[in-house]
Amino acid sequence: MAKEKLDRLDKQILKLVAADARIPFLEVARVCDVSGAAIHQRIQKLTNIGILKGSQFLIDPEKVGYETCAFIGLNLKNPEDFDQVLEELKKIPEVTECHYTTGNFDMFIKIYAQNNHHLLTIIHDKLQPLGLSSSQTLISFHSAFERQLPVMDMVDLDD
Repeated sequence: MAKEKLDRLDKQILKLVAADARIPFLEVARVCDVSGAAIHQRIQKLTNIGILKGSQFLIDPEKVGYETCAFIGLNLKNPEDFDQVLEELKKIPEVTECHYTTGNFDMFIKIYAQNNHHLLTIIHDKLQPLGLSSSQTLISFHSAFERQLPVMDMVDLDD
């Protein structure tokens, strides 16, 4: 996919909304020294071209009872079943990310479970029936940090 050409205002807007998705458009306009209408139009443009993909509230999984976070590398018996397996993974609410990867795995998923027993149940009852030849599970003790796309900190607004 081609890299979109962003001007200084686009980059300034992206930096502000990445830091706080709930920032009012009028506050963005004030900081950028343009009208609220201009910000609204730019946000719409950035959304239409797929740079902005909505906004969301982030829920702390532990605070709602999901204390186990795991990363699982999956190898499929039949790699041509990728699309079918992907659709089945989408039906498992505990699976929060899925990546096609290079290296030792066909797919790599992130999963949240209430505890280790719940994780075992998900692996046994929901993942193994998908036609896996093998899997490897890594349990995360604690997320050291998470962040948005780091390029926003590297953006030179003078470009």
